[in-house]
Amino acid sequence: MRVEIWSDIACPWCYVGKARFEKALEAFPHRDQVEVVHRSFELDPGRAKDDVQPVLAMLAKKYGMSEAQAQAGEENLGAQAAAEGLDYRTRDRDHGSTFDMHRLLHFAKEQGRQDELIQILYRANFAEERSLFTEGEERLVELAAEAGLDAGAARTVLADPTAYADEVRADEREAAELGANGVPFFVLDRAYGVSGAQPAEVFTQALTRAWGDRSPLKLIDDGGAQACGPDGCAVPQQ
Repeated sequence: MRVEIWSDIACPWCYVGKARFEKALEAFPHRDQVEVVHRSFELDPGRAKDDVQPVLAMLAKKYGMSEAQAQAGEENLGAQAAAEGLDYRTRDRDHGSTFDMHRLLHFAKEQGRQDELIQILYRANFAEERSLFTEGEERLVELAAEAGLDAGAARTVLADPTAYADEVRADEREAAELGANGVPFFVLDRAYGVSGAQPAEVFTQALTRAWGDRSPLKLIDDGGAQACGPDGCAVPQQ
């Protein structure tokens, strides 16, 4: 079974939702047969790379609230993250473009290191003092290497603005086609969708239902076809 997760590194509920989903997946009896793929979704598409601002100022402007209200929301998010065992800095974080991070995540997927990289990026954005947005590409290269990727290859990807750009945009178009207007958005076997950072129990129910509703393969066979298997190949009889 395949689970696709549309998310953004700048999305705190994606950070929390990933932890809740993984709690459900860890307890799922068929977890070894579940493939998880992370898909791109920018909360702020088209934002310039050098357009970086404090999170509180961004929230206040975007939602028409005071910075005090934005801070209260951050405190609430911090408590929710802590309940999932996650570190979360409620003050002095910044916000910027995540496009290059998504490009790097597509590269990491090809290398089989996507889940490692996305978790490291979440941690760097929400839990660490150093900024993901003001230290340039070398900060992303450092984190890519920590995820087990070749630093030189990661640097090459980041230096070419077209590398994996089409893959990011394709993910975002597909999210729109599926009706996702926010993240996190989980799609199970292209049959069920779960929107938002739901409790682990909801993900457990979704996994169980999607697994149970998988359509068994319908075999068309007249009994006379030749085939090869572990014991060899059928020998045509005269």
